[in-house]
Amino acid sequence: MIVHVLVAVDGSSRAPRVFDTAAEITTRFNAQLHPLRVISVPPEFPAAAAGSEADRLPALLSRSATVDLEQLAARAPHVAVGESIVRVGEPWRVILAVGDQLDVDLIVLGSHGYGGIDRILGTTAARVANLARRNVLVVHERANGGGR
Repeated sequence: MIVHVLVAVDGSSRAPRVFDTAAEITTRFNAQLHPLRVISVPPEFPAAAAGSEADRLPALLSRSATVDLEQLAARAPHVAVGESIVRVGEPWRVILAVGDQLDVDLIVLGSHGYGGIDRILGTTAARVANLARRNVLVVHERANGGGR
């Protein structure tokens, strides 16, 4: 039985489709949806004040991510959506950790095209699918870009 679904989305144009897929599953199982956005600050971005005060970039990105998640949640007013979760870190690690923390029954995330480095290290979706201790649904972009 599916009671809790974690949907991990990023800031890409694919995020609404991933969210909508998770919302549809959640509706069919009368489950609760937990939206997650993982942000990461590349190390090449130095702290705002060269170390003299806290870096404000993570807080700014977190606020923006929370707004994005709230907008996605508004797309599914009929779904029981839990509080938006925004974490900083390596996406695949955070997704697995939050899935374990919430003891979700299903993790839904999007698949992205991958380039050279991803072929060597693996994509976020591949890592989550291979390492999760729960079911994972990877939502792929359709070749025609269309709906059903």
